Amino acid sequence: MSGDPTEAAAAMGRDRRQRSPSLLRIVALRILLFGMLAMGIEVAIVFAEYWFDDPNLGRSLIEIEAEALAHGLVERDGRLAYVLPADARTRYRTGGPDLDEDGGQGYFARIRTLDGTVLFSNCGEECTEHFLPLTVNPPSFWQRSLSPGKPLDVVGGQSVDIGGRRVAIELAVLRDPDHRVLQVILHEVFDHMVVPMTLMLTLVIGASIWSVRSALRPVAAAARQAELIDPRDAGARIPTAGMPREVAVLAAAVNRAFGRVGEVIRGQSLFASAIAHEIRTPVAIVKLELEHIDHPRAKKALADLDGLTHVLEQLTALARLDAVDVGAMRPVALGELSAATIESMAPYVYDRGKTITLVDRGGGEVRAIAGLIENLIRNLVENAVRHTPPGTAITVTVGPGPELSVADDGPGLPDDEPIDLGHEAVLKRAGGLGIGRKIVQRIAEIHGATLETTSSRAAGTCVRLVFPVV
Repeated sequence: MSGDPTEAAAAMGRDRRQRSPSLLRIVALRILLFGMLAMGIEVAIVFAEYWFDDPNLGRSLIEIEAEALAHGLVERDGRLAYVLPADARTRYRTGGPDLDEDGGQGYFARIRTLDGTVLFSNCGEECTEHFLPLTVNPPSFWQRSLSPGKPLDVVGGQSVDIGGRRVAIELAVLRDPDHRVLQVILHEVFDHMVVPMTLMLTLVIGASIWSVRSALRPVAAAARQAELIDPRDAGARIPTAGMPREVAVLAAAVNRAFGRVGEVIRGQSLFASAIAHEIRTPVAIVKLELEHIDHPRAKKALADLDGLTHVLEQLTALARLDAVDVGAMRPVALGELSAATIESMAPYVYDRGKTITLVDRGGGEVRAIAGLIENLIRNLVENAVRHTPPGTAITVTVGPGPELSVADDGPGLPDDEPIDLGHEAVLKRAGGLGIGRKIVQRIAEIHGATLETTSSRAAGTCVRLVFPVV
């Protein structure tokens, strides 16, 4: 039913969820943010460490350049040959400037076998000033700094194996015009930071999402159950089993709030009942006194007191509906309950010049509180009796299926038009049926039933309820 407060609360909850980011997203974004921040700090630390460590930076530069030059070594017909790799041709082009410790700059290399055979060289005789003599068997790695500071001036060499033969790659970097130092640092950062940090972030984010999802699974189940909780259900509670302790404390507080709400509602119902009882007793005494007075004005007062008593009973019944425990619902045979109710009301209907008929089309069972359904039928029949002229036929129809309708062939009119009951009694339907209609609506809401009302001058008024299927 569109006016159900439980459905309205559930809709509001869905809207809030759509506007609010999920906890998984918040955790993942924060881990990623702080991970990237940590990576940036580590990059700055590594850059500073390598930048101010000239010996280590020079060694890394020689190793990387030697590795790049080694790709040009080939074996042809059992003999070693060398072809300068494409990515090194610009730096180590032949015919470049000679080595000059004072003013020269560039990249110079000499590649030779251990027996002194030169496979490649892009420098002249001046190479002998800084490279090892061809007659010397070079070590696996050597390095020498020509001048301190930046740009680097470094000379060194490294031995590599190809086809079971050992080859010495000797090179010199003067003033580093292509800023190979920065590439060396980026290479170190990538090898020692980007790859492991990316792997770590992936594993951490994945593990965090899995952990949070697992921890919040009972919380999500409790949230779904909380949306379905009816405030009128005295036993409604949010399950706390399996919840993280911090969330379980909040759920327990909500459960205590549910308990307090139930106590307030029950207190309200008790208060309304007490007021009704206190008023009903003096009204009954006044009625007894008036019945002994044979006067038209006394008769009129008696009628007014009957109306007051009826309104009072309606208000009391409406107040008690707020304290109904929906957990007390049980399967109820709609046809049997309607028959028993109509049988008890038949004298009341016939005494007022109306007729009442029950049509059972196989209503079956509905999940309901029998007392409330009986109250609903009584209110609908009483409204039909009170607000229709003599001779009106009232029909109570049960079924087919979980349906119940109460119809009359009286003067059905819109809410804002007066009803002429044929004995100088004229009233507004909105005012005369207000409390009874509200009671019917509240009972329908409690049972999750759909309420439809149709009224016309020709067909009278029909109130139809469709209950959920058991």
